[in-house]
Amino acid sequence: MNIELRHLRYFIAVAEELHFGHAAARLNISQPPLSQQIQILEQQIGARLFARTNRSVSLTAAGRQFLADSRQILSQVEEAAARAARLHQGETGELRIGFTSSAPFIKAVSDTLSSFRQLYPDVHIQTREINTREQIAPLNDGGLELGLMRNTLLPDNLAWEVILREPLLAMIHRDHPLAAKKGVSLVELAQEPFVFFDPHVGTGLYDDILGLLRRYNLTPTITQEVGEAMTIIGLVAAGLGVSILPASFRRVQLNEIRWVPILEEDAISEMWLVWAKHREQGTAARRFKQKLIGAVNG
Repeated sequence: MNIELRHLRYFIAVAEELHFGHAAARLNISQPPLSQQIQILEQQIGARLFARTNRSVSLTAAGRQFLADSRQILSQVEEAAARAARLHQGETGELRIGFTSSAPFIKAVSDTLSSFRQLYPDVHIQTREINTREQIAPLNDGGLELGLMRNTLLPDNLAWEVILREPLLAMIHRDHPLAAKKGVSLVELAQEPFVFFDPHVGTGLYDDILGLLRRYNLTPTITQEVGEAMTIIGLVAAGLGVSILPASFRRVQLNEIRWVPILEEDAISEMWLVWAKHREQGTAARRFKQKLIGAVNG
């Protein structure tokens, strides 16, 4: 049996018109080939679908059943095609994004996530908060399609683009003398008890900020080591030391904290958008990347 979709369309046209001439005009074909195709369809099925007389055409019981089934089959085919097209166009499916704890505080990132969800509500955005170093493996194996991370050493099979260069700021308790200054130097900060990341956590900011201090031959006295940036903010608010974080964290406003500019011009941190070179990106991932880069540049 070799029934094609065109046979179903021919049959439905005749079944709805109950007139071969009208059905042929509707299909934009001549009547003899249409009659021939209906006869072939009946032979393949092994049942008469139409009762024909010189004056009328009507559906048999088998024809009525086949009409209902044919409509359902064509509807399913059209829906399947539409779903495939929407998936190809990035309007459905899943988008897996990894991000560091600082990424949601970047306005361009949060705005892009919000607008993307509104534009493509049927795309399931699966986000994972994961440190910079820990994003590398899932980006390689396909567990993540995109990663938002701080600048770090990457393997050759990962590509990246800078989406943000932002100043690093000193975070100081409001009662500390340095909090009243319009700007502080790294030398001044390095002389204070330092609240910072645990080196084993894997955050890119650890290497980023300590690397900056080392360029000036400075080694801070780290008195508190924690795993999360929000914990650092809380401990500085409690007066346990000073710290340095990217300016995007300034959106966290606590009365006990003052965010003070750092005088050194190279006190800068970059946020990267990262993806695997060897994996073909889905349309949703490509669209998200374009929107994010557009939001940053716009």
